[in-house]
Amino acid sequence: MNPLKIANQTLTWGERTFVMGILNATPDSFSGDGLLGSPTASGRGQGGALEQAKSFVEAGADILDVGGESTRPGSKSVDADEEIRRVIPIIRAIAEEMPETLISVDTYKASVAEAALAAGAHIVNDVWGLRADNRLASVVAAFSCPVILMHNRSNPASVDVREQLGNAYVGSEYKNLLEEVKAELLESVQIAEQAGVRSESIILDPGIGFGKTVEQNLELNNRLDEIRSLGYPLLLGPSRKSFIGYTLDLPADQRVEGTAASVAIGIARGADIIRVHDVKEMKRVAQMTDAIVRMSYADVRQ
Repeated sequence: MNPLKIANQTLTWGERTFVMGILNATPDSFSGDGLLGSPTASGRGQGGALEQAKSFVEAGADILDVGGESTRPGSKSVDADEEIRRVIPIIRAIAEEMPETLISVDTYKASVAEAALAAGAHIVNDVWGLRADNRLASVVAAFSCPVILMHNRSNPASVDVREQLGNAYVGSEYKNLLEEVKAELLESVQIAEQAGVRSESIILDPGIGFGKTVEQNLELNNRLDEIRSLGYPLLLGPSRKSFIGYTLDLPADQRVEGTAASVAIGIARGADIIRVHDVKEMKRVAQMTDAIVRMSYADVRQ
């Protein structure tokens, strides 16, 4: 795979694992880290987001992913205007204060992505793989930016809610999990390329935690190399998710070790980017795993 040039940086796939830090500009994040204490707390949220962004970069984050709508199972959607109100001030502040930092916008709405890219974002991270808004692929192509296409077969009617452990999908059905995930990801790739998005600008995400049961998430995590074989860079986002909570019987704020195990296995199976809440800890996990599976101690020390 060719290196991906974004702004003044180049991501060379296979040399090391890149770390994406999660900035949730929401009041209802499943992990309890939402930067908005209430829907009207935008000023406090912006200041907190910039502080967290700086902390993440100091801890080794390569990309900051800013999202204004919770995607946890059972969450309620917000309209585009509200999402823009939440994320644009944060993106603009990061772009102005930290111009060397790569910014991703976590959205499936074309108008939000367009506003975010104009404000300084570099990447679009779409949890619906360009299927939710038929204008988004054209926006990505117009800005010539990278796009992360995630597999998602979520069904709000198939959510199990358990106190402390959070929500999880229980009713997803697959005849062949890996083959169906691969096929649906390639359908998203086709949507992107038909709109004019360059193949080298596409990153795939198997959608851990989206429309999959606990058992399916565990299997997908362990078989990521089969997704990687499609020939695109791979993002893995298991951080603090309910499949870890259900496996270890732990709430979201006690899942760092489970996340570390998932990240390490994911890197060993071919993940190029890890999307995480606990940047400092997972950066160390990535460096150690890189030293083992990529066998380049000098590289991971940089």
